Amino acid sequence: MMSAYDAIILGAGHNGLILQAYLGRAGLTTLSVDRLPVAGGGLTTVEDPRQPGFLHNTHAFFQRAITAMPWYADLELERHGVGYIEPELNVALLTRDHRALEWWTDIERTADSFAGFSKKDAETLRRWHRDFVPIVQNILIPEAKSPPLAPDERRRLLERTADGRRLLEVSECSPLEFVHREFEHPTIKAGLLFFNGLREVDLRLPGFGHHIAALLASPAKAQMSRGGTAALARALERAVRESGGDIRLMTEPRRILVEDGRAAGIETMDGDIIRARKFVVSSLNPHQTFLDLLDPALLPAAVRAQAEGFKYNLLAPLFALNLALVEPPQYVAARERPELARAFMVILGLDHVDQFDDIVRHHEAGTIPPTVMWGACPTLFDPSQAPAGRHTAFMWEKLPYRLGGDAENWVGARGQHGRDMLALWTHYAPNLGHAVIDSFVRSPREVALSLPNMREADLLIGAFSHGQVGYNRPFPGAGHYRTAIQGLYLCGSSSHPGGNVTGLPGYNAAQVIMRDLGLAPDWLPEPIAARLAR
Repeated sequence: MMSAYDAIILGAGHNGLILQAYLGRAGLTTLSVDRLPVAGGGLTTVEDPRQPGFLHNTHAFFQRAITAMPWYADLELERHGVGYIEPELNVALLTRDHRALEWWTDIERTADSFAGFSKKDAETLRRWHRDFVPIVQNILIPEAKSPPLAPDERRRLLERTADGRRLLEVSECSPLEFVHREFEHPTIKAGLLFFNGLREVDLRLPGFGHHIAALLASPAKAQMSRGGTAALARALERAVRESGGDIRLMTEPRRILVEDGRAAGIETMDGDIIRARKFVVSSLNPHQTFLDLLDPALLPAAVRAQAEGFKYNLLAPLFALNLALVEPPQYVAARERPELARAFMVILGLDHVDQFDDIVRHHEAGTIPPTVMWGACPTLFDPSQAPAGRHTAFMWEKLPYRLGGDAENWVGARGQHGRDMLALWTHYAPNLGHAVIDSFVRSPREVALSLPNMREADLLIGAFSHGQVGYNRPFPGAGHYRTAIQGLYLCGSSSHPGGNVTGLPGYNAAQVIMRDLGLAPDWLPEPIAARLAR
């Protein structure tokens, strides 16, 4: 390892690794540092120590449209060993009376399933799909893959076209208002809002109504990586090393060095000084970057106040139940609909749209709501993740980080809650009563301890309320991946377009840095303002 690099990246999660690979391919010497023993952050696959050969994806699993992301092709990740599976029956919501609402990769099969609940809602689905496909393709997807525009400039450009005006109009309402206005069946409403909730947008917030319409028109479906979620991390790691980059693990930064007003390197907790000749990039959350790692005297008071005021998602924390099984879950609903035996994402416990109000109230009170959970049996599609003839499965549930006002309360409560989840799961799949070999749980407390970047167990690393969206994410003045410190950039999920495994914060930060360096690599896309203007 060298003691000086062109660029230093704080955090070796997927966003940091994507950025690092692009920088290395542009000829820069790079180093990423991470406190964990392996690179990849939440891209974690672990072997059950009590049951060798059973692999569990303990944080990230469902990855939306990874193979359509520009960095996936640019960095030649399939050559580096990763491959993806996208099951046709992408999502199934099973009701307590064993009916099923199905989302397929084929929109007509999805509409047919909607028609089983409401013919009117099936036609509404088709209409919004038809109307919003060009908006998704020509506006929303390019916007996500680009540094964000200032709000006034964005509105000016969108108002020039019919599709842009349509997007602005639909965006004015909240997801809740949109669903209640456009759909009639309570289970269909619940399913649509649940998908929106997966993106962690408060269903009551105006300005996000278009999320539902975009969901209906989006070609992006849930995918999984062969060999486990960590396969993506390993492929990114190989891409970084091929580009000449170094990755220093089990290394925690103590402070960002600033000299003459410019980010000049880092000091580690071990006392090592590592110089950055050109810049430092942080994929960490705003509290870590601006408050923990920078001398208060180096930042304007207003910027420190903005970082201190950064808000995290109330509804984001996950509780996970992981199973090792002798056979996959066998759902009662599959007796009538055999295709459900190979449903990818399965949603349980959600029958009516009114359940969302109750879930929000429980999160605000720090109490456990009636269980609504979703998960998968990865080994149905990738048998390599368990011994021959055996299976793994998991369920996730959104639960409060501060249970009863204190995250430490999860220590005593997690075991019983895991048993409660298994009991509900067994209602839908009775064979789980005899199929479980082993199980373990992971509460929001463990998430925050193992991945401190996800403060308060917020997997999106920042709420989308309080104006923390687009050009103003994480806060005004730092929304273009640049900061008030010259040579200090951001590339994490606290920046546009936010969390989940998309890699787009790292990809977009790479665009900004390339242009600041005066470089024009062949992968650099057209600026979003020019794209929207056309």
